[in-house]
Amino acid sequence: MTQSTIEENEARRRISSFLSKGPAMVQETAVDGKLLLESEEHGTIAVDTEALVDLIGRGVVARCDDKVRLVAARPAGTQAVVADETACQQRQCDFETRVIEIDGVSALATVNLSESPLGQLMRRKTRNGAPFLSLAEFEAGERLRSDYTRGQIMPRLGANWVASVASGKRGGGNGIAELTDSALAARQRVDRAIVVVGPELSGVLIDVCCFLKGLEQVELERGWPVRSAKIVLKTALGVLSRHYRPQSVTPSQTKRMLHWGSEDYRPALDR
Repeated sequence: MTQSTIEENEARRRISSFLSKGPAMVQETAVDGKLLLESEEHGTIAVDTEALVDLIGRGVVARCDDKVRLVAARPAGTQAVVADETACQQRQCDFETRVIEIDGVSALATVNLSESPLGQLMRRKTRNGAPFLSLAEFEAGERLRSDYTRGQIMPRLGANWVASVASGKRGGGNGIAELTDSALAARQRVDRAIVVVGPELSGVLIDVCCFLKGLEQVELERGWPVRSAKIVLKTALGVLSRHYRPQSVTPSQTKRMLHWGSEDYRPALDR
């Protein structure tokens, strides 16, 4: 057994041991590959993201929104509790494997279609039976959300329990000085995308793609008519997808007539 395998088993055992005492809330951290499991009764620990995802994929841990619990330690309860966990497990089945691009490198990633409003729109059909969102529009929105998250643009509301006290980084600050090169590059990509989309359309992109607000909530907050947010969102995603993947110009589009003239026509030279 290799050292990496031993470390992976230890990471999974640590998560299972913590969740055996009761469910916990999942919180993001500023450290790549780390998550926080927070329990009011048992405290907070930092765990490896891959280990937690692996346990969820194996069915050892069940996730419902931002809460996780150990399936083997599920207490016997009422039918309502069982039904709630069954619904959560059904939502976990809405996974698809897609190709995403991170820092110019394409990679396979598992996407939870129930997590993002874009995933729900992706499954909607038009009257002709075609998907409401194209794959390019969906991937553009997910790419914006990825850069928004990687850039750590959302302020941390609580303390950073992963950092040591001596480092002085336990506060809720999110300054530029603390950013890595990767996070700073992600912020710059978000800024460029917002400028290209424009102020009229960028707001709905941030609300839906980054803050994961529902379309009904966006319409209520902005005072828009019912079922208008999805039209504005689709328009914004179209502009965003062209920004990420500019359409290639065919040779026929580059040819244009500059001047009409007879066979013996010669242009005049301005002196």
